Amino acid sequence: MRSLAAKLTLLFVAVSLAGTLLSSFFIQRQAERRFDQLIRAQAEAYYVRDVQAYYIATGSLQGVERLLRGRYARTAYGQRPQSLPFALAGPKGFIVVPAGEWEAGEAVPAHVLGSGLPVVVGSQRIGTVLLLNLEPARDIFEEQYLQGINQALFLGGLAATGIAVLLGAILASSLTRPLREVAEASQALAQGELGQQVPVRTRDELGALAVSFNRMSEALARATQQRRQMTADIAHDLRTPLTVLAGYLEAMEEGTLPPTPERLGIMQQEVSGLRRLVEDLRTLSLADAGELPLQLHETDAGELLAQVRAAYAPQAERQGVTLAAEAAPGLPKIRVDPERMRQVLGNLIGNALRYTPAGGRISLSAGGEDGALLLSVADTGSGIAPEDLPYVFDRFYRGDRARSEGQGESGLGLPIARSLVEMHGGTISIRSGPGEGTTFLIRLPVA
Repeated sequence: MRSLAAKLTLLFVAVSLAGTLLSSFFIQRQAERRFDQLIRAQAEAYYVRDVQAYYIATGSLQGVERLLRGRYARTAYGQRPQSLPFALAGPKGFIVVPAGEWEAGEAVPAHVLGSGLPVVVGSQRIGTVLLLNLEPARDIFEEQYLQGINQALFLGGLAATGIAVLLGAILASSLTRPLREVAEASQALAQGELGQQVPVRTRDELGALAVSFNRMSEALARATQQRRQMTADIAHDLRTPLTVLAGYLEAMEEGTLPPTPERLGIMQQEVSGLRRLVEDLRTLSLADAGELPLQLHETDAGELLAQVRAAYAPQAERQGVTLAAEAAPGLPKIRVDPERMRQVLGNLIGNALRYTPAGGRISLSAGGEDGALLLSVADTGSGIAPEDLPYVFDRFYRGDRARSEGQGESGLGLPIARSLVEMHGGTISIRSGPGEGTTFLIRLPVA
């Protein structure tokens, strides 16, 4: 039995059948016990009534045995013919009507008399009925009554089992439906049909499974698309400089173009771009594998910002952009790798310089908040569209491809910055909007 629905249905039926059988058994036993108690109580009442009536009629108990034996001659209690269901002791405690283990004239102990059933006429106790430990036999009508109860229990059990089968099949189908949908979507996913989504029908664990599968499928499709795009981007970024280098080399080899310093400088520039791309890819791969070494030192945030500003000030000046750095006084030192953090800030500044027009401003600042050090890089550039914000840290993502191509941008600067910040135990976030500029905020733990 490989079907989970069949297994669940069988389980529901087994549980229902076990419950029905146990309930029927205990109900039957309880009904028989109470019915026998009713028969016994009824017989005791009739026995006492007959003794009382005889005493009232005769004024004594002499000869009452003959009356009782004639009336109880049938084997209603499963005894021999002429046996009685109860013994009767007289007012002085001697057996008047023998039955069971009690013989005629036998003295009855006081504690036995105390547990017997008194027979009272007026205010006088004329005798005591001694109860025997006998199971009362039932007549044909009583047996038919109990058989009717048993049949009703049996039919009720059959009906309950049938309902259990129906409800079990329905419930098992509803429980396994999400699992079947996830299994079918997983098979389609394994065959390359990415982006599979399954409906979320419940809010329980099965619903959580469907939600998790949908997220995984969406992330896998996005990662696959990013991988394809990354491969295409790498091929593009490699093809352009290689084409330039190959063209110059072939022309120089054929003698069409002489190797002038200007042409060699262009070739060297293309080689530098290739080297930078390879180094960026190597940095990301090492960061992903957790093998990128960090040389941690206690570093002053103000000095770090000043160093980065000094390195990029000439480029900012050439572009007509103001580059400023400011650190709040009394900031605690941070334990970081200064070279890697300069690389992070340099990537952010390089990104800001590409999108900040002449006359704009790039501000570096450092401050403290909630036990952490905050570093920010804010520009007055064109900003980032809302639909591009979730993807700015994706590899090779270029929000404005037309502007980014040809400017030396590989699409790896921001992913590298995020990886390096996270390796330091920090976080990086972005705030931006079209025409509002862009602000990158880095939160680092203090030393």
